Amino acid sequence: MKSKILDIHGKLKESIELPICFSERIREDIVTKAVETKKTEQPFAPAWDAGRKYSARGLIVHRRHVWKSGYGRGMSRTPRKIMSKKGSQFHWVGASAPHTVGGGRAHPPKVLSRMYTSKLNKKELRIALFSAIGATGNAALISKKYETLRDKKIENVPFIVESKILSLKTKDFIASLKHILGNDLFELAVRNREIRKGKGKMRGRKYKVNAGLLLVVGNDEKIKTGVVEVENAGRLGVVQLAKGGLGRLTLYTEKAIKDLQNKFGGKSK
Repeated sequence: MKSKILDIHGKLKESIELPICFSERIREDIVTKAVETKKTEQPFAPAWDAGRKYSARGLIVHRRHVWKSGYGRGMSRTPRKIMSKKGSQFHWVGASAPHTVGGGRAHPPKVLSRMYTSKLNKKELRIALFSAIGATGNAALISKKYETLRDKKIENVPFIVESKILSLKTKDFIASLKHILGNDLFELAVRNREIRKGKGKMRGRKYKVNAGLLLVVGNDEKIKTGVVEVENAGRLGVVQLAKGGLGRLTLYTEKAIKDLQNKFGGKSK
């Protein structure tokens, strides 16, 4: 299976053989499982010493004939700390227990209970990655993912461009994207930042940024731009390609396709 390589003006330059990952069967169920597994959530829990930050002199025993005992005083078995003492008389204040001042929580969340809750084997991860990459070259899935592209014909997928595009300045880079993608896709490709509606503005999330285009470059290629998201072919993952659904708008450089070919081996059927 071959695909077209476009120049920076959006015109046909030559053809290239696609890696095998572009022609594998697309398994949306495994991709969904992979994305759920790869989701990251900050594990939270109280500090390990929460409720124990007092200079206590030990817990009270409730046995008879023991000095500093709570036996026969009508005291509950709440852990206590000594505030003052006079001979064998003590002024105790409850501490450490959840219902006391400064005590820990009754049943706090455990960090380990929020980590490694779901797993994915290597074969499933490979299938998910191949499916996510293949979906970027499927016009039907791209059209399905973006509401503004419904019932519109998308050509030249997967989008592959000569590596010369990485050397362009920002103004020329944006103009080149417009030539390659066309007006409809270009509107979705460029990252837009807008102010969030509602009280979220006061809670550390003032701006909303759309995902935009994913530019996949070769392992030894670099580009510094905030117009689109850039990722190395060697570090390409399922979450970047399929977050929010299969068929993300993706542009590959010629070198990136060759690196994918070397990484996965074989030619597409």
